[in-house]
Amino acid sequence: MWMRTVLLASLGLVVPSLAQYDPSSSGYSVKTPPLSTDWTDKVGTDPWTEYPRPQQVRDKWQSLNGIWRYEAASSLDDVHSPPTGKGESFGAPIMIPSCLESALSGVMAEVGSANLSWFQTTFKVPSDWQGDNVVINFGAVDYQATVIVNGNNVTAHTGGYNRFWVEISEHVNFGEDNELLVFVHDPTDSNGYVVPVGKQTNIPSHIFYTPCSGIWQSVFIEPVPKTYIDKIDLSGDMWGVANITVHSSDNSFQSVKVSVLDENASTLYEGNGTSDTAFTFTVPNVSLWSPSSPKLYNVTVALGDDSVDTYIGFRTVERGTVQAVTRPLLNGDFFFAFGPLDQGFWPDGLYTPPNHEAMVYDLQFLKDLGFNMVRKHIKVETDLFYRACDEIGLLVMQDMPSFNEDLLPNDEQQAQFESQLEEMVQLHKSFPSIYAWVIYNEGWGQLDRGPEVEITPRLQSWDPTRLVNSVTGWHDHGAGDFLDDHHYVEPQCGMANASGPSSPYDPDRIGFQGEFGGLGHNVSIDHLWNVPEAIAAINETYEIDKTIDEWNSRAHTVLGILESQIKDYACSGGVWTQTTDVEGEINGLMTYDRRVKRTVESQWKSDIQALYKAAAARGGGDGIGPASTANDTASSTVLASQPSESVSSSGRKAEGGGVLGLFFGAFVTATFPIVF
Repeated sequence: MWMRTVLLASLGLVVPSLAQYDPSSSGYSVKTPPLSTDWTDKVGTDPWTEYPRPQQVRDKWQSLNGIWRYEAASSLDDVHSPPTGKGESFGAPIMIPSCLESALSGVMAEVGSANLSWFQTTFKVPSDWQGDNVVINFGAVDYQATVIVNGNNVTAHTGGYNRFWVEISEHVNFGEDNELLVFVHDPTDSNGYVVPVGKQTNIPSHIFYTPCSGIWQSVFIEPVPKTYIDKIDLSGDMWGVANITVHSSDNSFQSVKVSVLDENASTLYEGNGTSDTAFTFTVPNVSLWSPSSPKLYNVTVALGDDSVDTYIGFRTVERGTVQAVTRPLLNGDFFFAFGPLDQGFWPDGLYTPPNHEAMVYDLQFLKDLGFNMVRKHIKVETDLFYRACDEIGLLVMQDMPSFNEDLLPNDEQQAQFESQLEEMVQLHKSFPSIYAWVIYNEGWGQLDRGPEVEITPRLQSWDPTRLVNSVTGWHDHGAGDFLDDHHYVEPQCGMANASGPSSPYDPDRIGFQGEFGGLGHNVSIDHLWNVPEAIAAINETYEIDKTIDEWNSRAHTVLGILESQIKDYACSGGVWTQTTDVEGEINGLMTYDRRVKRTVESQWKSDIQALYKAAAARGGGDGIGPASTANDTASSTVLASQPSESVSSSGRKAEGGGVLGLFFGAFVTATFPIVF
């Protein structure tokens, strides 16, 4: 049981979903996956009831999650002839959100067969929303989505990882049934298509996994006034300086009011600015956000008749020099970031966790072992994942989902990759837990000319508050804040004599072990992904230990090597492979079903703390970040470029955003047990 005090903010009034098909008569049921989890049977037919967009919470909203209908399409031209008006004769039932190929979908489509699909539901817009605009929001749809409301094409979106939204007011009937159709094209492994797919493939084997097609994150509608808050960019730095841009729906440059509240709902700051342009303000004596003290403040933003709740964390991430070594800095101090490679796959839901509890279970498991970071590996999660990291106190190194490892993009495909990268950054740069962006992983889809050399300064202009890991692994061309080494099983972090294909340490950048470990341990079939191709791939694991005791002993040795490299070289962080087994990979801290924890908790806690202690001896903090107060004096030389004085005197500010705790009613303070 874990106790913590949180500031609870208004979730708003959830209108019961008057939409989806009656679960009792829909014919939906969970399929039997090759491997289940303890949450598989808890999903039910009303999934993911949590407010999906924690950085921008409104009083009224309606979830469209639940039982929809699905049928395969035959060609791309089908989008021009939507199958409207079919009702329950439309295809088969499907759970939304879900991956078509997953057991939780109720379809469990054959891998490679779900490249063209129709999704259909009906929904009622409450009569008392009339007079407002209605916006529909999609968390993520893989890969190309066309949204049709009552026969009207309202928007299209490309990219399988980023949320999108559109006004549909002129196309809906208030208080009556409305039909929603979504046409989805998922070109994974299709000839002529080179798109960001991460680890997805139609031929799963070893380190590449079952694909996810369709609407795999939450869908909801909300009423908004004619001019409304479209998006908020919010950051806070170690000096208590906040920077905010409130984007209006019509770029009307209207007056906005911003209030910052403490845990007692007392106002710390209240002021006015103008929408669609950045403005700054200072909150005195704020407590800073760090993994050891993940302090967050609730924020209310009002524009005309619209008001939303969000939150802010004050922290600064920079690259600087400590004792003549280039280091990552958090709130002015060298911090040693250490965490696992986190794939975000589930045996029952694939990309979609079975529920919020399951998702947080992984993160709390890592935090309890002493990790202070996760590397979110070539996948983008629901916003609720990043909110959980903000609240628990886990730093996030966020990867851009990669191209297929064997394919290179043409100019148009490269431009699409860069556009989706910018979209990812713009939509996630207000989460204080994210401290670094990764552009390329191990050269997958990376052109020989090194496009990251040009992309990196643009990314830094989109978000000057974080570090950039331009290339993790190899094919390094000198860009970004990190020299990132991958080496299995044993690390070679911050070493001048590191062996290929990674590059030797660059003293002008941060020495980082982007992947190592990967120790395997086989388990009984009831904890394995029981698919022949996956079982056959197990022997491709770098190293397989016969027993859990041997696995832990070997891990102790490998972590000891990293500790020595912290002491003797310029090692500033590391990523252990990995959080869980995934399909044919058996090198997780836990099995794929999360039912077997390989880690001896006391040993791992001790070994991880030894890493932080070694870093502290080289001028670092406590390894999990100082629990300091704004205006503390920094003790390092900052290498990043200096912004204008009105923003802060640091090289880089820190971003925040989201709603800290969600509950009905007014802001309150509560202490309660959370059981994982």
